[in-house]
Amino acid sequence: MKDYEKIVQDMVSWLRDKRDKTGLKGAVFGLSGGVDSAVVAGLAKLAFGDDHLAIVMPIHSLEEDEVDAKLVADKLGIKTARVDLTSTYDDFVKSAKADDFSKMSLSNIKPRLRMTNLYLYGQNLSYMVVGSSNKSEYLVGYFTKWADSACDIYLLRDFYKREVYEIAKVLGVPDEVINKKPSAGLWKGQSDEDELGVSYDDIEKYFEGEAIAIEKEERIKKLYNSTEHKRSDIDYFKNIY
Repeated sequence: MKDYEKIVQDMVSWLRDKRDKTGLKGAVFGLSGGVDSAVVAGLAKLAFGDDHLAIVMPIHSLEEDEVDAKLVADKLGIKTARVDLTSTYDDFVKSAKADDFSKMSLSNIKPRLRMTNLYLYGQNLSYMVVGSSNKSEYLVGYFTKWADSACDIYLLRDFYKREVYEIAKVLGVPDEVINKKPSAGLWKGQSDEDELGVSYDDIEKYFEGEAIAIEKEERIKKLYNSTEHKRSDIDYFKNIY
């Protein structure tokens, strides 16, 4: 059994070391109402005291997610700001004449707008932008390119979802958030595992070499291979002349 108390201490020390090496003051991050962003919030508060900012950024979002974000902020003493990007999103879609584009292409505008807002605040406050993607999501490419993948540092990228839950318990994240069904909140009724077509548990078993059903194994392989471009540097034409 891993010592998650020790892991939290080490993560806090790592954050402080990153701050000191960059010369920045603290951290800014999105607060979605999910467990990953709640863990980032709790760790940032421990590492930086008041030098942190969690930004709630609704875009046609579910009301319950914002309720959960407030629950986290109140429980952990997190400083928050609210920036409603709904009209920005609507204006962008209208200007791009993209109303009839695919559901996913339209949905992915939302995290890209949020990333832009995080960097606006980060630069203004001299805060690093902290990403909240975990290892389970990262390995199967369950993130939006140049959006939630765009950050100064990843805090949870080497921790499976199940480990994030354990860290959340140490930090005192509310049970309502720990126990809620994982969702990116892109549309009503959307859930991570339904969209992926496989559970986080099976993803983690696969990458740790445990046996799972062949159809699940094939699904994970497909996800991993089709999203390799998300985990790679941008390719470029080599000057060999």
